[in-house]
Amino acid sequence: MAEEKKNEPGHEFLARLGKTRLRPGGREATEWLLGHVDFTADTRVLEVACNMGTTMVALAEAHGCRITGLDMNPAALEKARANIEKHGLADVIDVVEGNAMALPFPDETFDVVINEAMLTMLPRENKAKAIAEYFRVLKKGGVLLTHDVALRVTDEAEAAELRAGISRAINVNVDPLPHALWEKLLRDAGFAIEVQMGDMTLLDPAGLVRDEGFDGAMRIIRNGLRTENVDRFRKMFNFFFDHTKEFAYIAIVSKK
Repeated sequence: MAEEKKNEPGHEFLARLGKTRLRPGGREATEWLLGHVDFTADTRVLEVACNMGTTMVALAEAHGCRITGLDMNPAALEKARANIEKHGLADVIDVVEGNAMALPFPDETFDVVINEAMLTMLPRENKAKAIAEYFRVLKKGGVLLTHDVALRVTDEAEAAELRAGISRAINVNVDPLPHALWEKLLRDAGFAIEVQMGDMTLLDPAGLVRDEGFDGAMRIIRNGLRTENVDRFRKMFNFFFDHTKEFAYIAIVSKK
């Protein structure tokens, strides 16, 4: 069991500590994205990599829109189902297991596709495949909302070193891009885009409080400092603290 915990992906580790918002720009970036959509009860939404369903639940409670969540991880889907049931939203939210690069939905099904903190994890060619699928399932005039990790450096040797470092820190091979490459991927797929960037808040103390509340932030820190977690917690915290200037979040509103 100790070996499994040692090797678990960073987002699963943070979720085990009690973190509910597992996005590089936290609540602020997500709310900026969602603010670009006039949600109603008739809005049809797909969230890819829905994880435990935090965003889906908030949207359904606020607007009553019909939402489908998709994730490849059966354990994440079980947590999402439990979260949906807890909030009494099973009549408006459903979840399915599936792959972002082969979405199990017909063309032009959704008004909005939400995909936060997943494209970073895909190799370059697979990023383009997933974005093409999002374009396919969106209705004409529909909106894709993405939120990922961006590099603030353009030198490729330095970028490669940073990619290797963040992959080691979070136990997942990831491929964050400079903002210009993120923007090109989406424009090449046929989208018109609007972009916001800012400092990553994933483990920033002020960001923790903003995203999780004071009590939630203290619970995460206490759990992180437990004997079985402290080495991993410090490794992740120190990496992001030491590289604040090299990484950013990037939130992009892309219209079909």
